[in-house]
Amino acid sequence: MRRVPGGHLWPSLLVAGVVLWATATAETDLARLWSSGGRIAEFLGRMVPPDLTVMPEVIKGTAETLRIAILGTLGAVVLSIPLGLAAAATVAPGWLHPPVRVLLALIRAIPLILVAMLMVGAVGLGPLPGIIAIAFHATGMLAKFYAEAIDDVARAPVEALESAGAGMLQRLRFAIWPQMAPTVTRDTIFRFELNFRESLVLGIVGAGGIGFYIQSYIRSFQYEKAATVTIAVALLVVVIEGVNTLLRRRLA
Repeated sequence: MRRVPGGHLWPSLLVAGVVLWATATAETDLARLWSSGGRIAEFLGRMVPPDLTVMPEVIKGTAETLRIAILGTLGAVVLSIPLGLAAAATVAPGWLHPPVRVLLALIRAIPLILVAMLMVGAVGLGPLPGIIAIAFHATGMLAKFYAEAIDDVARAPVEALESAGAGMLQRLRFAIWPQMAPTVTRDTIFRFELNFRESLVLGIVGAGGIGFYIQSYIRSFQYEKAATVTIAVALLVVVIEGVNTLLRRRLA
């Protein structure tokens, strides 16, 4: 095939043009950032030393955030299995997987905070709206990942079982699943980590979790207590990241 001269140049020019447009229209003023250094330092200074008397509330809120992330991820996995199968071009009929993929894109397009606000209005305050919001929002990504994992498997084992008269469930169990299991497990672990981080902000709209305490302390100018919550969250995120890294290495 004849290569068009400059064929690799225009994407770079397009990206450069978009970056220049964003920079020119974003009203970025580095002088304002430099002048705000004193106010940022003053804000951080109010958080020292952290107030450890709020540790019971921190533990309670962190446990609730973990429950939201765990149950929300579980709900997303349950929903993503059938949707992922329906969105996979290699196993779903040609008339089915395009609209399912569009549906998943629409789910991903809806902001998590908006889903949480709708759920709070529908079912009330507490962790339940947070769980529903996380499960709904994560399904758009997980189902897409599952469908792509199915489409990326080698076709030879699948075709061999199909020629031997194996049904769809048998092909999924013995030919498709063994190939996609490491990818699916890795993506699910990654999504759980992301769900935990997103669960931190759900308390702002009353959907449970430690975000409620962060908002309350900041609004009441109790910065020392907010610092304690922030440190606890940072430590827990580091622990979860370490566990996820170990699991991914074992699956590699």
